[in-house]
Amino acid sequence: MTVEAPIHLPSIAFLGAGSMARAILSGLLHSGVVVDGGIRATNRTAARAAELDDLPGVTSFATETDAAANRTAVTGAKIVVVAVKPAMVPDLLREISDALDPGTVVISVAGGVTVATFESLLPESIAVIRSMPNTPAVVGRAVTGVAAGTRSSDDDLSLAVTLFEAVGEVLVVPEAQLDALSTISGSGPAYVFYLIEQFTATAVDKGFTPEQAAVMVQGTFRGASELLAASDDSPMELRRRVTSPKGTTERAIAVLEEAALKQTFDRATDAALARAREQAAGA
Repeated sequence: MTVEAPIHLPSIAFLGAGSMARAILSGLLHSGVVVDGGIRATNRTAARAAELDDLPGVTSFATETDAAANRTAVTGAKIVVVAVKPAMVPDLLREISDALDPGTVVISVAGGVTVATFESLLPESIAVIRSMPNTPAVVGRAVTGVAAGTRSSDDDLSLAVTLFEAVGEVLVVPEAQLDALSTISGSGPAYVFYLIEQFTATAVDKGFTPEQAAVMVQGTFRGASELLAASDDSPMELRRRVTSPKGTTERAIAVLEEAALKQTFDRATDAALARAREQAAGA
């Protein structure tokens, strides 16, 4: 039996430790990846920083108690993940710009902030990669889109792909597609949770307890997803097998078709894309 060698990544600094950064960080810690030089993370409050400090291999800094926290975290880091709110990005980049080592790869997970914005505020020796992960990174099931910057090499892009492959699947796309990708995989977990929420409410209305409804709905979503993952057949074919002619499922699917779900998803993702473009414009 062949034992695979562990994946090694160079030292990483996470600037901002909100839900997305924590999802990636948690996924990394549970993936078996070895981070040579360790992980540094910054957060605004000492309380939040203390939570991260308890994680193995993580050194955490709070900006409210250490004004130089971000600069300290990036010093010597090969990968710097910028995960602050989009409006905070320009000031953060100005703050850390001269503290970054030449050759550092800066990876953005800040929605709507373009590569051009990053590159305009960082030295030419710094490579920029823009990314759009999603929260299933916590359980190693993320889908992450990554786009190269104008100064990034193939090796820089490969490093970013390796980072995100540790927590799920990766799609390399042109930056122009990244906002659209964010409306599918980035926001997608929220759509799934919303469907589960509403389907659960329907089960409760049918007379089941909330606990019974949760077992039925969550188990069904999980089972159907795992069946799809394990099958070579398309979702359409798997749906057809459950839908007997003139049966109950066929009647239910007909109602869903009348609801024009495809058009609803079109409108929803278009609305998300419009907001992403507003954010990119600073609105």
